[in-house]
Amino acid sequence: MRPGRAGLEAILRDCGVELASNQYDALWTYHQMLRAANASLNMTRIHNFENMVLKHYVDSLLVLDFLDLPSPIIDMGSGPGLPGVPLKIARPDVRMILCEPRSARVEFLSQVCEKLGFEGAEVYGHKLGPDYPGRVKGVVTRAVASIAETFERVAACIEPGGRMIFMKGPGCDPEVDEARRDWTIWFRLEADHPYTIPGTTHDRRLVVYERTDADPPLIEKDASARVARSFAGTVREITSESNATYRLLSDLLTGRGVRKHGLAILSGPRITAEVAEKFPGRVEGWITDAEGPPPADPSWTWHRLASPLFKALDVAGTHAPLLLARAPVIDAWSDSSPWPAGCTLFVPFQDPENVGAVIRSAAAFGVPRVVLLQEAAHPFHPRASRAAGPALFQVELMTGPSIRELSSSSHPLIALDASGEPLDAEPFPETFGLVVGVEGPGLPEHLRRGPKRRVPIVEGVESLNAATATAVALYAWSRLAPG
Repeated sequence: MRPGRAGLEAILRDCGVELASNQYDALWTYHQMLRAANASLNMTRIHNFENMVLKHYVDSLLVLDFLDLPSPIIDMGSGPGLPGVPLKIARPDVRMILCEPRSARVEFLSQVCEKLGFEGAEVYGHKLGPDYPGRVKGVVTRAVASIAETFERVAACIEPGGRMIFMKGPGCDPEVDEARRDWTIWFRLEADHPYTIPGTTHDRRLVVYERTDADPPLIEKDASARVARSFAGTVREITSESNATYRLLSDLLTGRGVRKHGLAILSGPRITAEVAEKFPGRVEGWITDAEGPPPADPSWTWHRLASPLFKALDVAGTHAPLLLARAPVIDAWSDSSPWPAGCTLFVPFQDPENVGAVIRSAAAFGVPRVVLLQEAAHPFHPRASRAAGPALFQVELMTGPSIRELSSSSHPLIALDASGEPLDAEPFPETFGLVVGVEGPGLPEHLRRGPKRRVPIVEGVESLNAATATAVALYAWSRLAPG
């Protein structure tokens, strides 16, 4: 569908969404504002015109097929104004409160309300919680927090008989079960509507609860809760292993999970502080238990975990906040691509701590790039990242073939092996690859037949740790390198 006002109306009508002409105009104006602001504010990852209309505007407006909107109603975690802005356009008589704590998005939402001439709309530039001034008849949200977590924040601000409306994906049964177990005194499940966005295969669920007459639970129990409420950024309270965010964070304890999500958990006070200072653009979030301190930067999402959940993520036992970081893209190495001058280090270590230690050594001695062979552990595995620290972002990392298949026709490969010549036997080439063996098996035969260097050690000692031997070799190269 060609982008434009006519295309937007056509898609909406095809999906059964009927609006007045001026309402289509307003939605088109909002779409243009969202597209213009998205480049700097990163409010949606959907850029295709038809997908934006279907997954954002149609999905928001389909709520009206199942219920009449209560008024006043809060759009909790509104972000770019979804679902609140489309719903306000369609139901101008409803008083809409767009709740969004991030200041840049608050400014955007204020501009939208002014541009569209909304009456009976306001922007609440804070997190929704027990300190909200007053009560409303409804809250709607399509944010990712679980149902139970959301109840903790809204129980005190929805009046008895009011509605809590969740726009969820199809797999929210564990959340519904948790809410039934822990929150049935305060919220009664009123409706659960499964539906599919017309013209797509995207299944959705609209889960609606009615607030009972029971007094809201006292959620704020201590000073740490007050600290969380005063934090200017986004806070996610995670108390259940079934929470979707917690499942993602748990996934990051494996290299496979890091590759899947492109995220990593970094631990250790010094490491997290250095990464936050030197590579702030990599930081995605801050992870603590309920007693932990807030992040220094309000743009970071603060994940506050129940103590047992935090301990499961704190695999190193640091008892300090963890940093959630965006891992860099690791490209594939090719012998035919230009080689940087100096030493390219080829690493097959299977022990994550050895991988992290050798990356740290590579950064210390000026190695321009490290190629992680097929056998190697992932460099952002928690044990590897703790050993490497900020060096993970200081050295170019690439992936390579199996050490059994490693070869180069453009530059020499020098193997580190106990049968080789001493490290200082002669100068190293200006551009070369240093290959170390797998812990235990060592080097394959074809690399043993090529150039080799060794680390001299005292007679009678079997060998050095693989990462230690590599560090010694890199130190020697840095001292003997040409120029």
